[in-house]
Amino acid sequence: MRDSHTLPRSTWLLLAALSLFWGMNWPMIKMALGDLPVWTFRALCTLVGGSGLLLIARLSRQSIALPRAEWLRMGFTSLFNITLWNVLVTYGVRELPSGRSAILAYTMPLWTILLSAWLLGEKLTPRRILGVSLGMAGLLLLLGRELLSLQSAPLGAALIIGGAMSWSFGITLIKKYPSSLKTAAFTGWNLIIGGLPLLAGALLFDPPHWRPVGLPSMIGLLYNIFIAFIFCHWAWFRLVELAPVGISSLGSLMIPVVAVISGMVILGEQPHWQDYVALGLILAAVGSVIVPARGTPPPSTRAPDRR
Repeated sequence: MRDSHTLPRSTWLLLAALSLFWGMNWPMIKMALGDLPVWTFRALCTLVGGSGLLLIARLSRQSIALPRAEWLRMGFTSLFNITLWNVLVTYGVRELPSGRSAILAYTMPLWTILLSAWLLGEKLTPRRILGVSLGMAGLLLLLGRELLSLQSAPLGAALIIGGAMSWSFGITLIKKYPSSLKTAAFTGWNLIIGGLPLLAGALLFDPPHWRPVGLPSMIGLLYNIFIAFIFCHWAWFRLVELAPVGISSLGSLMIPVVAVISGMVILGEQPHWQDYVALGLILAAVGSVIVPARGTPPPSTRAPDRR
């Protein structure tokens, strides 16, 4: 892995593309939900996206065989990291502006810090405590606005926070029980196994008859499958290989910013001052816990799913 001062331009372009495309995905989710039911939409994204990642891993000559001893464990972790995350967040996006949804969802590293202290015995350093405190302040600001506004959607906010907590619990379990697979193959299987309950939910809960899918919803669906789930995951793996963890973490910091801006441009959303203040607080919080301090060796952790 190269030093940040010697990284080629192509690596920085990859970082910019990752931040842009994953950030733009939040309004794309809202577009897709215009005509597509939640369970069907997310089942298509996870199953096709996971298959695409396994194909990339196979073409890269990586082993994609999932050891039998890991089947049950992956089924459990994918329930939280994929199934519940996708259901809760997607239902939440239906109720909230896409930009605000992204701000709430990107409290994920803060919940991971708290869960890691509980389940993994990791130390709550002053820097991490500061990050959690800033993030909770941002959350309270947004939740307070939802509860006081005439157009409030506290259920939507609760769903997205629940999704973020579920994702964080799954990631913590993955850290506690790591897999022997390479990251691309692991994520591909994680998406497919976590997508099977979504497929079952689509058959049980979604309308039995297809209705016409308009162009905006189709664009949102195809964007999610091929850009957010396949390209962005590949780009993330590639970035982790090429750049220091502090550089790759910049992508995480930029995603909610891009989400807010793209929600304004694509959907005409108008964020309130609480959104901007909360965004600043949560960016500062996430930056304090995911960007390593000077002289700190990069942690060896599996790259998370950040769509």
